[in-house]
Amino acid sequence: MGITMSTLVDDTGAASTPIHALRATDWPSFREGLSPVARRFAENVHFEPKPGRHLLLPGEGGTLEGAVFIEDPKKSEAERAFGRGGLASVLPRGTYRFQGEMGDPALVAFAWLTDIYRFEAYRSKEEQPHARLVLPKSVNAARVQRLADAIAFGRDLINTPANDLAPDGLEAAARGLASKYGASFEATVGEALLDANLPMIHAVGRASATPPRLIDFSWGEASAPKVTLVGKGVTFDTGGLNIKPDAAMLLMKKDMGGAATALAAARMVMGENLPVRLRVLVPAVENAISGSSFRPGDVLRSRKGLSVEIGNTDAEGRLILADALALADAESPELMVDFATLTGAARVALGPDLPAFYATDDDFAAQVLALGTRINDPVWRLPFWAPYDEMLASRIADVSHISNTPFAGSVTAALFLKRFVEKARMYAHFDLFAWTPTARPGRPLGGEAQVARLIFETIEERFRKAK
Repeated sequence: MGITMSTLVDDTGAASTPIHALRATDWPSFREGLSPVARRFAENVHFEPKPGRHLLLPGEGGTLEGAVFIEDPKKSEAERAFGRGGLASVLPRGTYRFQGEMGDPALVAFAWLTDIYRFEAYRSKEEQPHARLVLPKSVNAARVQRLADAIAFGRDLINTPANDLAPDGLEAAARGLASKYGASFEATVGEALLDANLPMIHAVGRASATPPRLIDFSWGEASAPKVTLVGKGVTFDTGGLNIKPDAAMLLMKKDMGGAATALAAARMVMGENLPVRLRVLVPAVENAISGSSFRPGDVLRSRKGLSVEIGNTDAEGRLILADALALADAESPELMVDFATLTGAARVALGPDLPAFYATDDDFAAQVLALGTRINDPVWRLPFWAPYDEMLASRIADVSHISNTPFAGSVTAALFLKRFVEKARMYAHFDLFAWTPTARPGRPLGGEAQVARLIFETIEERFRKAK
């Protein structure tokens, strides 16, 4: 769903309703300066100035005099910007401006746009009027729009049910994106995966009625620094023969959230014309059940040549990523990043809102952490803890794809993937949830392209300045 550009308004001095962002301690003196009508209204509704609350201020004759929003001083500047943006979905139709300083106006505008996103592809079409926001002239509204549209693109993919987004549908979305920006595109489908030495992608997806595939597109000058994004594209995950319980299967349309994140980030990179050679790889499969399903106890050959013992068919994502990473690694990219809804262990440790990430380069990791705080796209670093590599030992193959203990599930998954990366100068792995279970400002309930903006901002900061 694209978000209409008319939601953001250039500051031309046209009429608009002021929004007063206050701290709770500011409210008593502010209230005394209100018109008698607004002051009586605030008293009659017993408004309590608690963080996150807002109040519409009536004027004479039923007009809207303004709005008050109570901020939380304990939150970071970026979190407060998102709090302001969250007013987009609660204010009535009209044009608004923040009175006084906006903090980071571009971040407020981004949160404003992402807050009004709704997935309505399957609903009867109704016009949804939105509150409009006046921006200072210093804000590049077109750039904010492009970034918000990329997030909406990623959210749409995650929210689309699997009956309308199988591996071929994910390919179509990636192909359309590549075409829009003039990128070269290739898809290796079905039995051709075996000819291309991508055996684990084939093994995981061969049970589905829709053939598995590797989506591969490249954009940018060949001489520019190579940046490769890899996204897990499991369009639905039954768990395979180790079938999931029904409750655990309900949200498995989002198991391609890593692919959606990679595509959303790629859209930002290409849309802002960053000086990099971008490559995007998406192994797209459905982990289905049939007579041709791969089995617990099977030993699979990987592109890298390592033999992999299968401990559980519900840990399929790391298998398809391993082949894609090995392929991408052969180019020796400057930076390679993968995104995956990979482990429940990461969610147990950090919850749904804080993705775990792993990085081989400390400077890169520090940059990611700092940027995540600055733009309110937070992550938390976990270690490639080498001593845990022994948990992946197999008695009959080079490696087992899952741990032989119940401990450190996210770490051992990351260590498994790292085995397939040797030549990339910097490598990072993001273990995502890709879903917002409780709506928050700028993040409505549903699919979420977590860290797409963070990776885009990191690439921009690192490579545009180096140009």
